[in-house]
Amino acid sequence: MTSTSDVTKPGAPSAWAPLAIPAFRVLWFAQLGSNIGTWMQTVGAQWFLVDAGAGATIIALVQTASLAPAVLFSLPAGVLADSLDRRKLLIWGSMASAVIAAVLTLIAFFNALTPWTILGFTFLLGITSTLTSPAWQAIQPELVPRSLIGASSALGGVTVNGARAVGPALAGVLLSLFGAPVVFGINALSFVAAVAALWWWRRPPQVGLDDREPFTAALRAGVRYVASARLVRRILLRSALFALPASALWALVPVTATRLGLTSSGYGFLLGALGAGAVLGIFALPIARKKFSDNVVIAVSALLFAVGTVAAAFLSFLPMLLLLVLAGVAWIGTLTVLNAALQLTLPQWVRSRGASIYILIFMGAMAIGSFGWGALAGTVGTATSLAVAAAMLVVVAASVAWLPLLPGTSTVDRTVSTSWPTPTLVLDPQPTDGPVLVQITYAVHPENIDSFRESMRLVEGSRRRTGGYRWTLLRSGEEEDSLLESFMVPSWSEYRRQQTQRLTGRDREIQTAARAHTESEPREQHYFPEPPPPRRRPGPQRDSK
Repeated sequence: MTSTSDVTKPGAPSAWAPLAIPAFRVLWFAQLGSNIGTWMQTVGAQWFLVDAGAGATIIALVQTASLAPAVLFSLPAGVLADSLDRRKLLIWGSMASAVIAAVLTLIAFFNALTPWTILGFTFLLGITSTLTSPAWQAIQPELVPRSLIGASSALGGVTVNGARAVGPALAGVLLSLFGAPVVFGINALSFVAAVAALWWWRRPPQVGLDDREPFTAALRAGVRYVASARLVRRILLRSALFALPASALWALVPVTATRLGLTSSGYGFLLGALGAGAVLGIFALPIARKKFSDNVVIAVSALLFAVGTVAAAFLSFLPMLLLLVLAGVAWIGTLTVLNAALQLTLPQWVRSRGASIYILIFMGAMAIGSFGWGALAGTVGTATSLAVAAAMLVVVAASVAWLPLLPGTSTVDRTVSTSWPTPTLVLDPQPTDGPVLVQITYAVHPENIDSFRESMRLVEGSRRRTGGYRWTLLRSGEEEDSLLESFMVPSWSEYRRQQTQRLTGRDREIQTAARAHTESEPREQHYFPEPPPPRRRPGPQRDSK
């Protein structure tokens, strides 16, 4: 796997260093408490279905109901997080989650729960979680310096996986002592605590909100960026490859608990073992990333998760518990590497939208996988389904050899570069005028044309990532040294955003490298649609005689 060493990464500081920053620390504990409540609610929901005698398909649907909103709402959530004040969005989203959880608590208190009620409220809580997830991810670079992004991403994994260690075990005990209403009520209170922490956070005003893009245009720009960003696309591919088979273990652990004849407390310990492993992974991961490339970490993590999946299929309680701890280490290893790579590779202007597409891919694969593994388990049995998933994870590990994270991941310069020249126009275009045709003429010595053409391939990617389309490079038939770059942008405001908000240090490097092959300063021109001539009203008909 020699290709896996190509990806360089920043040094790994102390895993706990971000907690020294007060704002990060308070919000981190708020997220941890909220996630503990969420896992308690999930265990309560799944164990209610187990007690009700539901089949493997219905039980697995709890996982699908909680993750399916990511497929439906991740992209709009990313646009909202880039267009609205993120702190306010998180406050309102957490308040909505508290209300939904409180209503579920009341229904449970009055013994009115049904399987479909459980699935419905799980779906609603999944919606509010989806609408706030991109904002939670996007504020991380605001809370810590760039050098601590990797550590903050790992600690973000602790809020999820530490909650996995504590929440299920706590829920199992409370379910056996007090029943579902208490478990659901604690979840509601956890969201109230998150609202309080966000209210305490004195965040500086978010810049750029006075020049918001229209919703549809912002959505298109985010999708266009990801579609044209090779580094980001590979991160998304690795996340989907891992999530699809890994979802089998999460979806079928409740069925495994029934195979072993466990109570709700025993089931909580199974999930707690996964979460405890994830917390242990926080300590092990910085050491591993110093010695091995991120691609090696991804491959080994997939193999360890496969071992845990096989253990859930065939082993008894204690051996399974130990191997599920290893699976938890593997889970946090994969998620930390991918999350940190994404945050360090995306520029600020599209960070929430890029994160939302990542959530869409990862959670969507988990949701589809949960449904598929549940259906397969209902047909061929739980053990066979988990064995198939483990085999797929082995293939996923091997695929790192030919589908690694690409060189430049996490290290490219994504700071906004604002030193671009302002065009001088004889027109006074309105922001909505467009589409705009941009043409740039280059004078290139014939000996340098091949090198120039090669450099312009990277320029094409830069134009497409930042809003351009219909890009082409043409060579003059009359002048031997003249080449023309041509591309469209949807509107004049989109062009101005491209020049002032979206182009990064890496884009400047790309354009500087291409212009090094030219003989003079390129000439840039901008063309706008010509308005149609006014219609003439037909005059009175005259007698031609």
